[in-house]
Amino acid sequence: MVSKRENEKFMPSIAIPPGETIRENMKFLGMSQKELAIRLEMTPKHLSNIINGKEPITYETALKLETVLGPKAQFWMNLETSYQLNKTRLKQQDELEKDLEILKKVPYKYMSDLGWIPKTNNRNKKVQILRDYFRVASLQSIEVSVAAMFRKQKQIKEISNLGVLAWVRKAEMEGLEVEVENFNQRKLKNYIPLFRELTMKNPEEFYPIMKKLCAECGVALVLVEALPKTYICGATLWRKNKAILALSVRGKRADIFWFTFFHELAHLINHTKKISSISYDDDKEDEADKKASNYLITNDQYKTFIEDYDYTSKKQIVGYACSIGVAPCILVGRLLHDGLIDYKYYSDLRPSFEIVN
Repeated sequence: MVSKRENEKFMPSIAIPPGETIRENMKFLGMSQKELAIRLEMTPKHLSNIINGKEPITYETALKLETVLGPKAQFWMNLETSYQLNKTRLKQQDELEKDLEILKKVPYKYMSDLGWIPKTNNRNKKVQILRDYFRVASLQSIEVSVAAMFRKQKQIKEISNLGVLAWVRKAEMEGLEVEVENFNQRKLKNYIPLFRELTMKNPEEFYPIMKKLCAECGVALVLVEALPKTYICGATLWRKNKAILALSVRGKRADIFWFTFFHELAHLINHTKKISSISYDDDKEDEADKKASNYLITNDQYKTFIEDYDYTSKKQIVGYACSIGVAPCILVGRLLHDGLIDYKYYSDLRPSFEIVN
């Protein structure tokens, strides 16, 4: 329940319709409801609806009540206004109680620690801040799904749906601030070799170029810090006819970062429709995964390495990767995915890095 200190506004326990006062005046005058309806020149059903609060007292009805029952028309209008206000207050209070329950499932502290939303200990204020953040009248209206397709890491525990939606909303807000050209699917595909070359560079070198190339293709590239229990690596969003490619700072291994980026590129390049959904499936064999793998290392290049080289040799992994113009971690990641090598022996070829947005 909401504490008195949190709820400083007047809150009635019930909303009493003006009909109660009409009944009292009828009783005082010794008048039946049927007789009153005749005197007011309205049907008994209409009068019954007014008395039971199902229909409002209009200006015309207030003037008639003034003539028949006595109190001034303004008196009746004031009763009606008070009733409607109290009814709305009670409805809002009920909405607030429901939103306070939803609040418990939102990672508010993490979001405020990241500077996404203001810090506060007042639960009611938290609800209002989140309503503004999600742009909803109540937290119950937050959509179960949003216009996005995303790649996520393997689900270890239960996913926080509200955490996912909060992350996607942040990606949306960040993406809308990025200036880009008109979306050009063909140019984006032609830039694949340029993106591959960037895998050989350090973050401080590749990220500004990466963002610029995306913008030239009409894609707003943004980095969004991961929230607890979301397990998101990246997402593709469409807002205001703009493509937004969001990457989380989760899974900082270079091969995971780059594979996620190319996975999202695959969605943008190969889907002509602007898909509006989120999938929680972690299907390693889906179309976008296959496309991403081929963009980074073509199937022919990969086959050649497996058949003609010692794919367990670190020296040959590094040499071959550099010869085809891709970072060695990319080749290591694919070998690991296919179970051809063991994680524990190749961690030095899978560097971790921080990207400063």
